[in-house]
Amino acid sequence: MGNRNRATTAAAGSVLTVLLLASGCGSDEGAARTVTVQAAGAERAVGHGAGDGEDAEAGSDAEADAEEGSDSAGRMEVREIPEVGSVVTDAAGATLYRFDKDTARPPRSNCEDACADLWPAVPADGAQAPAGIDAGLLGSVERSDGTRQLTLAGWPVYRYAQDTRPGDAKGEGVGGTWHALAADGGKAADGAKAANGGEAADAGKAADAGKAADAGEESVPLSAVDDAKLGKLMVDAEGRTLYRFGKDSAWPMKFGCLDACLDTWKPAAPVEAEKAVGIPAGLVGSVERPDGTRQLTIDCWPVYLFTGDTAPGQTNGHGVQGLWFAVDDAGKKIAAAG
Repeated sequence: MGNRNRATTAAAGSVLTVLLLASGCGSDEGAARTVTVQAAGAERAVGHGAGDGEDAEAGSDAEADAEEGSDSAGRMEVREIPEVGSVVTDAAGATLYRFDKDTARPPRSNCEDACADLWPAVPADGAQAPAGIDAGLLGSVERSDGTRQLTLAGWPVYRYAQDTRPGDAKGEGVGGTWHALAADGGKAADGAKAANGGEAADAGKAADAGKAADAGEESVPLSAVDDAKLGKLMVDAEGRTLYRFGKDSAWPMKFGCLDACLDTWKPAAPVEAEKAVGIPAGLVGSVERPDGTRQLTIDCWPVYLFTGDTAPGQTNGHGVQGLWFAVDDAGKKIAAAG
């Protein structure tokens, strides 16, 4: 913990200077301007971290969720979750997950430190198998800190700190490596696809997004599409939703998504403003990140892709932690559903 605290202090105190190339971000139109970009705080995981006001409250809530997630799974259940399939949950209805970077034979967890903050290990003690789960598949593995973690068919079992209500499965597909557990220890989504003849649950929505992002012979790198729940929102060339982060800042530019946060939220690549469709070209720009790469900005805000969106048209990242929001065709954040 000492090393992590020192790293947090260092990151929070760092000041980085970058070139901002975006009209209307406090610079002369069309000109490059040197601006001061300050790291907005080291990330515990996916935007976790101390802040002021609402940000601090959001961080505290997320930490409380993670602490609650350290409790026993109790008598588990198998329940149907839309667009995911038959999923194993704990006694409170929280979805349980497995990690592709772990191993089942022999059981081994490779989620430690910041990863374990976001994906709390489920203790082995007190777990019970209901009808639908073979009790012989339950086991345990010793973690590096000496605690014992529940396993199912050899796979270490986790919760996801961003799942805040029973039946949430926001962790499904995150990073392409996290998956809701099926009763046999497999991936619940694989079973659902097989039952549907291999068709993805979001095929219809993905097709709509693809049509909106298609313009003649080449795809549109940035466009506005209609979403049934959120209205007009911005997507990339593949129809993937773009998000902005409440701990970033537009002016002066600050990056709040650093380090472990970038495992889940990927900076969107810059596009040529004149090729954007459905949004004023003057709102489209780019900014240089601390690592030297360039990131797309909309209305001066850096925008990201969410690894939890596994198909075009999905908006699983909207409202996450009360800090991540889809962007509308005026470049503004779309309010989270009440």
